[in-house]
Amino acid sequence: MRSLLSILLIGVPVTLILCLVGLSHGFIEDSQRRARGIGADILIRPKTSSILSLSAAPIPQQLVGYVAKQPHVKIAMGVFSVTVEGVTLGATGINYPEFARMSGGFKFLSGGPFQRPDDVIIDDYYADQTKAHVGDTITLLNSKWHLCGIMESGKLSHIVLPIDTLRERNGNQGNVNIIYIKLDDPAYTQATIDYLKGPARLEDYPIYSMKEFTSLLNVDNVPALAGFIAVVMGIGVVIGFAVVCLSMYMAVLQRTREIGILKSLGASKGFILGIILTEALLLGLGGTILGILMSYGAASLIHALKPASLPMIIVYEWWPRAGAITLLGALLGALYPGLTAAAHDPIEALSYE
Repeated sequence: MRSLLSILLIGVPVTLILCLVGLSHGFIEDSQRRARGIGADILIRPKTSSILSLSAAPIPQQLVGYVAKQPHVKIAMGVFSVTVEGVTLGATGINYPEFARMSGGFKFLSGGPFQRPDDVIIDDYYADQTKAHVGDTITLLNSKWHLCGIMESGKLSHIVLPIDTLRERNGNQGNVNIIYIKLDDPAYTQATIDYLKGPARLEDYPIYSMKEFTSLLNVDNVPALAGFIAVVMGIGVVIGFAVVCLSMYMAVLQRTREIGILKSLGASKGFILGIILTEALLLGLGGTILGILMSYGAASLIHALKPASLPMIIVYEWWPRAGAITLLGALLGALYPGLTAAAHDPIEALSYE
């Protein structure tokens, strides 16, 4: 029972690490997939904005018309994006005919495009999360919306609204915060970016090719995420160290007479230490395997409850990393009990009650 409880407690930080990594990678991959589904070649963001967040200074709507008149620009479309829940779930306001010309429109699983100013389209993930159906009234951004369509996930965002209504309710009439550009020939992507960044044009705006933008969407570019993961890893090492140290120390106390018998039969200090470290290693391996299994359970639970807000995936390359972190903590935790056992005097150990 002591060993089983130790394996369970070691498995918890493994699950924590794998879930955190799975959520961060899932969010990034989901964002990349939806960005590619738009069908644009170039993206313009507000001044002073970062890769994963928009600045408070929006882009004037007139700039969309200016961009549309530039060489090789086939379609220029402005959208207005807002955050609905945390940093992982957002809504985007669009002009649906413009979006359909750029991307081919949405693939609707039920319902269809906007018919009313207060219509909303959601994807199948958010529909599963909210148990919503076409015709329902849902509350978003402190407003009531009529659900007119459920689309297949993979384009733009999980929630799509009429841009004029969203801007009016958000107090940003006449502004957009992202401009998507589709060219008549993708071969002119870099030339168009260089032209737009020229003097007296849009030199102050961040302009990316969609290929560059999606490549920048990675875990390393998420502010403070790398540090947060490192902190969780440190917690995992500490928990593994504490659990194994306590477990092995209790094991040494319970086996004092057995250790005395081994030493009286000629067992060396290294042999005794090896026994303790081997058991700690097995506990660490057991905890790693259990943690991996529990991460699958956590992923299934998250997908069932929050598939749109928390897009978690299983990141297989992190299995050996999480295992190495756990084993390091386990072996460090076993050192003191092991050295204590190896230092036992055989006469005192044999008389131990």
